[in-house]
Amino acid sequence: MASPAERYATMRRRQQGGSIEDFAAGYAFALDPFQIRACQALAAGRGVLVAAPTGAGKTVVGEYAVHLALAGGRKCFYTTPIKALSNQKYADLAERHGAERVGLLTGDNSVNGDAPVVVMTTEVLRNMLYAGSPTLGGLGYVVMDEVHYLADRFRGAVWEEVIIHLPDSVQLVSLSATVSNAEEFGDWLGTVRGETLVVVEERRPVPLYQHVMVGPRLLDLFVDEGQSGEPSGDRTRVNPELLRAARDDDRAERFGDRRPQRGGHRPRRRGGAYTPRRTEVLERLDAAGLLPAITFVFSRAGCDAAVVQVLQSGVRLTDAEQRAEIRRTIAERTADLPEEDLAVLGYHDWAEGLERGVAAHHAGMLPAFKEVVEDLFSRGLVKAVFATETLALGINMPARCVVLERLVKWNGETHAEVTPGEYTQLTGRAGRRGIDVEGHAVVLWQPGLDPSALAGLASTRTYPLRSSFRPSYNMAVNLVRQVGRATARELLESSFAQFQADRAVVGLARQLRTAEEGLAGYAEAMTCEAGDAREYAGLRRAVREREATLARQGSVQRRAAVTDALGRLRQGDVVRVPGGRFAGLAVVLQAARSGGREEGPRPTVLTEGRQVRRLSVADAPAPVEALGRMRIPKAFNPKVPASRRDLAAALRRSAPAFEPDGDAKRVRRDRARAAHDAELVRLGRSLREHPVHHCPEREQHMRWAERHLRLEREADQLRRRVEHRTNTIARQFDRVCALLEQTGYLRGDEVTSEGRRLARLYTELDLVAAQCLREGLWEGLAPAELAACVSALTYESRQPDDVAPPRLPPGRVPTVLAQMVRGWADLEHLERAHGLDFLREPDLGFAHTAWRWASGHPLEAVLITAALTAGDFVRAMKQLLDLLDQVAEAAGPGSVRSTAQAAGAALRRGVVAYSSLTGA
Repeated sequence: MASPAERYATMRRRQQGGSIEDFAAGYAFALDPFQIRACQALAAGRGVLVAAPTGAGKTVVGEYAVHLALAGGRKCFYTTPIKALSNQKYADLAERHGAERVGLLTGDNSVNGDAPVVVMTTEVLRNMLYAGSPTLGGLGYVVMDEVHYLADRFRGAVWEEVIIHLPDSVQLVSLSATVSNAEEFGDWLGTVRGETLVVVEERRPVPLYQHVMVGPRLLDLFVDEGQSGEPSGDRTRVNPELLRAARDDDRAERFGDRRPQRGGHRPRRRGGAYTPRRTEVLERLDAAGLLPAITFVFSRAGCDAAVVQVLQSGVRLTDAEQRAEIRRTIAERTADLPEEDLAVLGYHDWAEGLERGVAAHHAGMLPAFKEVVEDLFSRGLVKAVFATETLALGINMPARCVVLERLVKWNGETHAEVTPGEYTQLTGRAGRRGIDVEGHAVVLWQPGLDPSALAGLASTRTYPLRSSFRPSYNMAVNLVRQVGRATARELLESSFAQFQADRAVVGLARQLRTAEEGLAGYAEAMTCEAGDAREYAGLRRAVREREATLARQGSVQRRAAVTDALGRLRQGDVVRVPGGRFAGLAVVLQAARSGGREEGPRPTVLTEGRQVRRLSVADAPAPVEALGRMRIPKAFNPKVPASRRDLAAALRRSAPAFEPDGDAKRVRRDRARAAHDAELVRLGRSLREHPVHHCPEREQHMRWAERHLRLEREADQLRRRVEHRTNTIARQFDRVCALLEQTGYLRGDEVTSEGRRLARLYTELDLVAAQCLREGLWEGLAPAELAACVSALTYESRQPDDVAPPRLPPGRVPTVLAQMVRGWADLEHLERAHGLDFLREPDLGFAHTAWRWASGHPLEAVLITAALTAGDFVRAMKQLLDLLDQVAEAAGPGSVRSTAQAAGAALRRGVVAYSSLTGA
């Protein structure tokens, strides 16, 4: 039952028009129970975490926070991880609530920033919090869409920074993909934000069915899927046809003729088990009524090639009316693109593909082109999109069907199999709520495909959320400036990263307490009135360990001696093999041959039992010495049984002339070595002189002492693991602060003037940028030269490290870049000394391109020499513009500020200026 305060809050919101009923009336569909639960919690003044599949409608809860803010006269910030999603959400909210009440802040764009509802990237809100922006006044709600991005290795810390630093008066709405540890994340939100309701919805609003396309056939993956699209019974019940196809495919691969035929194509399997061509896939999906479809290719070049392949086949998926509408949309959305740039941007081929209902979608495309694709696809005008996995990250672009061409993708370092979490994220795009009654996921048949493994992938819902938080240099100076070093340390200890580490520590600490209780009991049980039983047990253990050490040393020496002895044997030598399968006398038939590093020399011998064998180190636990010699008849042939029999008989007759094996001698030598070891002698004397040695109950005490020693070792290991996990974030913060103190950015609790400059630089290479400003490296540069130099701190090449050195602009730029790299090397040396590893090496690969663009060169000339796609070029430019704006702010009055501003103005032209108005 609701408390009086909750009932009052509900009443007030009803009076102000913020009721759930009023809100729900604005939608064409009824709200689901999970949406209503989350909205009720918001209306009652609580925070919420909603974890639900793609397309389930979790953004409705975020939109209710917007509704409450507008109804109550407060502000709501709606944050997203990427600018494209911010642009999309801004358009949605502006259409729903009116453009005058909705703003957009993405770094590129600043539209109506003082509106009561502002959509922004998460980084923008983080920067506002650190700067104490007046825009935060009256803030009542913050929606964090795609909050699971906090697991992102490079950007994830931003989400935790925002969650920790938001004022307590702000209600937080966290929207996440389905994660397996939502309750754990919700518990953390409760500790740092107050009462938070966790709402987990695992049911998809549109059922998803799984298929494999084997040649022209579209086969169900599971044979027992129910109405929900999930396997209804045994989740491992895989379609027997697929299992049979896999067996036939494997048999054909091993025994059939798979040599390429004319044209490089491999022959198709009997029964149609082959990888279908893209045109076949589209035709089959179209015939089954499964378009529009998104095909994930995992390669930019592959996406573009797929479109070309489909167009060359003559496929057309649109009618005349649709083509006319597509042409109108293209003309409206690209009217501001410079006419002279259209050819180099591939505009005409792109437009032709759209008119025929086919398009690519990847990060290498011009942002404006991607936006048109998204718009046309969402309206059902484009029917087939070939995309990289980046499309699955947030963009609202659902389809009736999702196709995965392969289950392996390049992860930046190697080709790796798609994980269950990635598979769920990708296939989650299938099934449009309110349009489709069901969605479909199709995996194309590939040689070696394991249907059972695919079934496991499709039925696994494990996607744990793991924090990637770590304190950066910029974060450290901002925190120290705001709250002081001690409080900053405490704040960082409240991070999700530390919360997860502490959760693990709880279990370890419980094991440690149990171990310590056991140690106390063992200590009592082993008590001896004669003396310290624990000390005596330690002496006994030391004796055993020393004996073991000596035995190991002897073993190493013996192996070396055996190897040496085997290598010296010659034909006719008579030896006695000490043990093993060939124990006894043997005569050497052939001198040693090297058997490799592991086996050592291997002479061939004839044993008394008439066996011809090659001896190895494993056959001789002791050195095999020649006891005498025998003549090997010239006519001896080891392959002839009579020859072997005669020689073995001669060997046995001569046996009395050879001394017995030296095994006993070896044992005596080992004992002698031990008897003369000074450390072992000392330990033995201490053991015999210890008072416990003479206790009649000594062995009983020792049984308990041995248990105590074993458990003590386990407890020590547990203590080390606990210490390693406890206060990890605070210890890292201490190391960051120590480095900043050494370099003059901090002085105890005081942030120096240089530290205040660092606080304004939000970039991966924040400290390198601050050092460049501090040392005046950028003084006296022209705007285009400054753009070239600053680009080294924002650009990261997609090319391998072993490519040719990058081309650099003329003039001072090469000298300044060299100074920047030396400065980075000095900082990296400092980082190693402090146990840190934050700063990557500056990348000079974009310097020439930035210089040319800022110098006014045309787009075609710049792209040809840069070897970049239009999308990569624009994205790199926008990242550079972001940092140039920060440099201008951080530099303060002077030439660097004016030069940075001029550089930004020079870069904001053509497709870059157009893109910055439409986002990306």
